[in-house]
Amino acid sequence: MNKTIRIIGVPIDLGQKQRGVNMGPSAIRYAGLSDKLKRLGFSLHDSGNLFVPVRESLSEAEQGNFLLSIQQVCQAAYEAGQHAVADGDIPLFLGGDHSLAIGTIGGVTHHEPIGVIWVDAHGDANSEQSSPSGNIHGMPVAALLGEGFPELVNIGRPGAKLEGRDLVMIGIRDLDSGERQWLKQSGISIYTMRDLDERGMSAIIHEALQCLKHRSRIHLSLDMDSLDPNDAPGVGTPSPGGLNYREAQLLMEIIADSGKLASADVVEINPILDHENRTARMAVELLASLFGKSIL
Repeated sequence: MNKTIRIIGVPIDLGQKQRGVNMGPSAIRYAGLSDKLKRLGFSLHDSGNLFVPVRESLSEAEQGNFLLSIQQVCQAAYEAGQHAVADGDIPLFLGGDHSLAIGTIGGVTHHEPIGVIWVDAHGDANSEQSSPSGNIHGMPVAALLGEGFPELVNIGRPGAKLEGRDLVMIGIRDLDSGERQWLKQSGISIYTMRDLDERGMSAIIHEALQCLKHRSRIHLSLDMDSLDPNDAPGVGTPSPGGLNYREAQLLMEIIADSGKLASADVVEINPILDHENRTARMAVELLASLFGKSIL
């Protein structure tokens, strides 16, 4: 694994209606991310935060779904990821809502394909037609596979950034009816919470890595609402019955053991809804395990 991590904050809160997720990058930094990673032997380059417009500053014409502003932020995230990979660094994106993944994953696949492990309570595979809410943070998976708003699908370069076989989803438990049908036909490998309950995390993540063995690099997209709200309360769309702390830690540890981690994003931390920065502190512990912290 490369030994320089480039931290890139993406304080976007335009993909959903719950305010506060724009403070996620600051919460993660405040929780001690840099110190944890430095102790693991990494050099760090914190690039600060990408520019995200304040929603009140945007015109009323864009107040519906903020599509054009999200496109601009994701374009900047795409370029940041592309440049980090070209420079030989590991880009680590701090969100912000999950709409940012359209840009981050697009950027890290600019030079060559990558396998993606998407850890989330939700499918994030809606289109403008299927979405009950119209929130774009529920659309990045579809956009990355070439479905949805052309403004999102064509960020960075035209067309899909992933094939279905390049993506594995873990922790899924809350799907809209339209995206459920789309996901069944997508070619994505999907492990729901029932799968995890029946088979255990170790079997699931080893099988997930086998699903992605055709790719030499792995990107982890970690939505903190994948964890149970009792463990990670500071998220905008909590869903009961999620991963517990040790399951999430084991997931990170086995990805680290694979030696294939090349990039990551952690998203949807909302400090306004949190208790004493608990969710951000948990995210930092999980990222430390992802980057090689071990018990012995």
